[in-house]
Amino acid sequence: MTVIKLPTISSLPLGALESLTETSRAVVQRLHTYTPEPWPSDYASSKHASVLVLLYERDGIIRVLLTTRSKALRTHAGQTALPGGKVDDTDTDVVHTALREAHEEVGLPRDCPDLHLLCHLEPFVSLHKILVTPVVAVLLDLTVLDKLKASEHEVSRIFSHPLQAFLEPTLAASEKLVEKGTEDWIYETELHDASDVKVQMLNGAMYRMHRFRSTGSPIKGLTSDIMIKVAQIGYNMTPSYERYAPTQLLGYDAISVVVAST
Repeated sequence: MTVIKLPTISSLPLGALESLTETSRAVVQRLHTYTPEPWPSDYASSKHASVLVLLYERDGIIRVLLTTRSKALRTHAGQTALPGGKVDDTDTDVVHTALREAHEEVGLPRDCPDLHLLCHLEPFVSLHKILVTPVVAVLLDLTVLDKLKASEHEVSRIFSHPLQAFLEPTLAASEKLVEKGTEDWIYETELHDASDVKVQMLNGAMYRMHRFRSTGSPIKGLTSDIMIKVAQIGYNMTPSYERYAPTQLLGYDAISVVVAST
């Protein structure tokens, strides 16, 4: 039984964001000042994980680094993911976990001086009853991206997506998107698809699955939920679509149901 280890968020170095556009700077600053709701004290679990939401600006647009998981993996094979994984006992906190996994999965350098931690969010619950804490960071040296390399055994593709397109999907229309009708976008909709499903582990509560067409694999499920939340905080905007299903359990309400059943 372990208790989640949360990091202390440091101030950004003076002048660190000068290379960003005014809009991107505002997005980063909102995320940096975000304070998540505190963890309830009884949420101890051996099933903790964290993921790295790695943001960067290219051509004036904030983007997020994503991966397509290898089809050889036992779980979530071929699906879009953020770099991350389960917390080890040797990890000092969730940041250590996220950065360790990012190094293993995409070759992100350890102790990268141009990578700045912005915040962590409240945990999300996965279908495997794992509590996943997103760690948000901004990368200011784009040459680091050129040196990334997908892990042969874990990752089949590294790609990115505009952050704001998780709120307004039409903003991704100018991307070199995967071809419609292929395994990477089987849906009739052009850019965004959603459907409501009943989730047994949440006592039959409804859940709205969002899917976003991208330049790689579809961005859906837990990954899309995390990215919608990050975009909402960063841009201080609500999505252009209906975010939740009727009766959908949110935040700690969903986690409480899962924790009570384990």
